[in-house]
Amino acid sequence: MTVTAPSVCVFDVNETLIDIEFIAPMFQRVFGDRKVLREWFGQLILYSEAITLSGSYTPFFTLGQGVLRMLGSIYNVSVTETDIDELRTRMLTMPAHADVPAGLQQLKDAGFRLVTCTNSPPDPQASPLKHAGIDGWFEKSFSVDGVRRFKPAPQVYRKVAEELGVQPAEICMVASHVWDTIGAQSIGCSGVLIARPGNAPLPVHGLPQPDVVAPDLPEAAAKMIKLWR
Repeated sequence: MTVTAPSVCVFDVNETLIDIEFIAPMFQRVFGDRKVLREWFGQLILYSEAITLSGSYTPFFTLGQGVLRMLGSIYNVSVTETDIDELRTRMLTMPAHADVPAGLQQLKDAGFRLVTCTNSPPDPQASPLKHAGIDGWFEKSFSVDGVRRFKPAPQVYRKVAEELGVQPAEICMVASHVWDTIGAQSIGCSGVLIARPGNAPLPVHGLPQPDVVAPDLPEAAAKMIKLWR
């Protein structure tokens, strides 16, 4: 059998390329605990998947603001319009992880095509990738907004493959979240897990496991090049 080696790297954005810990000071100020950031992000992903499964859709930023208000009710903390505005600003201006440029360079030099696919809606006036200074690495950026379903819905990954004119087997999904790699692998893509702090493989028999696991992008890139180039 001939196994197709992926030639396209599709990158998740939030936490994989840009650092969501940039938002933590707001949670420290509002809730008195920066760790509430992780609860907020987990709930944001949970409810993005819930509304996709139920057939609804609302933009990721709008959902994130609603989840912040929900946590305010849970913790009996007042969430003001100023807090909502700060959340949006911080979500749009997160910096890139320090290891990202070097890893992208390795993959580019090895001949991989680089694109992104994010749950966040497109915003030409306020691109998180552009603000982080890494937009130039990617030939195209995809948003789930085009299919009105959040990752890991298979339709998202199929749409990316169709738009790029490639088969799923030619795609490698690079993400910091196992739910994202599982979604891509469910349609025949490869998966690479960047196990940043707070993230790890999910060792459950019968579930797709990432083809590559690494703590940062340069180490992942080195393994990908050895495996597929």
